[in-house]
Amino acid sequence: MSKKVLLAGESWMSFTTHVKGFDTFYTSVYETGEKWLKAALEKGGYEVEFMPNHLACEEFPFTMEELKKYDCVILSDIGANTLLLPSATFTRSEKMPNRANLIRDYVLDGGALLMVGGYMTFSGVDAKGKWHDTAVQEVLPVEVLTVDDRMEHCEGVKPVKVKDHEALRKVTGDYPEVLGYNKTVAKPEAEVAVEIEGDPFIAFGSYGKGRSAVVTTDCAPHWAPPEFCNWEHYGDLWQGIMDWLTK
Repeated sequence: MSKKVLLAGESWMSFTTHVKGFDTFYTSVYETGEKWLKAALEKGGYEVEFMPNHLACEEFPFTMEELKKYDCVILSDIGANTLLLPSATFTRSEKMPNRANLIRDYVLDGGALLMVGGYMTFSGVDAKGKWHDTAVQEVLPVEVLTVDDRMEHCEGVKPVKVKDHEALRKVTGDYPEVLGYNKTVAKPEAEVAVEIEGDPFIAFGSYGKGRSAVVTTDCAPHWAPPEFCNWEHYGDLWQGIMDWLTK
């Protein structure tokens, strides 16, 4: 029986104003960035349910019973506010379960968590990711900063393996360059397997009965350029991490 993974985030909507002399008009587009990660995990035998940001606000599980239907939760480019401010609370001032607390309790009770980098995970752009102030921070192997943590590298920077880890045993040779990442600080108990510019790139931790991991760059463009997404070990990396998390 395949293991079930909930991938939350990795979607955005853009609204553009076009100015042409005296006149203006507008265009809008909805885009997602889950396809590379989803395909890699499915190739490894995992069943992946993708929950884009605009649905996660209302549909991400509110109860432990719902959350335990999944062997692992992936938070990728989704801000804490998306889970902390369901419409019942934001528009009607109704009390609702704190889903950041729920994720922490899920991990402590044997669940698995993977946080993937982006403009809305970890601290993110303008620190709007806001994960440092939530209970999720308690079950991550890295400390999330309280300021904008984006390390933009348009010139490209190369991740470097610093420690052997069973999750990455199939990943051989050099890592491709990436164009940015979220800067974090490793906790004392963290197993940092790969660094980038001296900061954690891939790190692992165990909390209560469960496990967590972080990959501090994106799983898709723009931080993960085609050289990374089409890398021969792209699937080995994500499958290995997931195998370790759900072992």
